[in-house]
Amino acid sequence: MRYRAHVFFGGKVQGVFFRANTERKARETGIFGWVRNIPDGRVEAVFEGGKEDIEDVIDWCAHHQPYAAVENVEIRWEEPEGLKDFFIMR
Repeated sequence: MRYRAHVFFGGKVQGVFFRANTERKARETGIFGWVRNIPDGRVEAVFEGGKEDIEDVIDWCAHHQPYAAVENVEIRWEEPEGLKDFFIMR
């Protein structure tokens, strides 16, 4: 079954390669979606794929990003849209 998580990461998450590292991790895990910086200083991401894989990527982003300091994570579970790639949205 396919799932979709719309996630917001807060803390020191911009200017620290968060988007590039997230893209790499998602591709390695076989997750589809996108990631982008938003004006309020957070990073917004959408992940589609298996629920366990999505949860693994979210956990990695929250606790293992090499230069980031994630202070909070907001997750909204939504209906999947059938995304076929993962990319950094500008």
